[in-house]
Amino acid sequence: MLETNSLLGLSGIFTLMFVMLGPLKIVGPFARLTHEVDEKTLRGIALRTFCIATIAAILGTLIGHLLLRNWEIPVPALLLTGGLIFFVVGMRMVLEQYQPSHAPPAELPQSPMAAAMRVTFPTVVTPYGIAALIVLVANSHDTRRTLVILAMLLGVMLLNLLAMLYARRLLGGAMAMVLEVLGAVLGVLQVALAVSIIFVALREMGALHAR
Repeated sequence: MLETNSLLGLSGIFTLMFVMLGPLKIVGPFARLTHEVDEKTLRGIALRTFCIATIAAILGTLIGHLLLRNWEIPVPALLLTGGLIFFVVGMRMVLEQYQPSHAPPAELPQSPMAAAMRVTFPTVVTPYGIAALIVLVANSHDTRRTLVILAMLLGVMLLNLLAMLYARRLLGGAMAMVLEVLGAVLGVLQVALAVSIIFVALREMGALHAR
């Protein structure tokens, strides 16, 4: 069975979570969704989104890991699935600048909680983000390492909170260009990492069949 630390170090794990669940992918959509609300309402939506997203990500990871064990899905199969998902998402990030502009988002609900739910799913908590967490936890065979992964998840969610609170400032001036370039660079790295995961998964699957 593949050990996570043979594929990803802690810095790689954090980078993967940052790309899949981090602020680069939410700051733009959040700013567009909240462009008509005042600062007080924006802060309320951001805080509620942070709480909902953190709880949902942790629960989704634990439930997914439990189902993985109950269904006896081989870890290499999960790695292969995750690698394919990460590859598709990474390619989308790289090619996003060539895509046509998105249609204006619909207005947020008046209720702050409903608005936060609208922002959380699927802008903050994405299916591929949960898939990344399940892969990371499934390959962590040490309780301490699993706790470190969950602590990193909390750190990424705190970065998301800061990004939402300062979204309007971040998207002003040269900072918007910096974020776009950084997103493209991380997208390329994610594609390379996804290819590595796919190769490792295929090797492990071959080893399983050879036994």
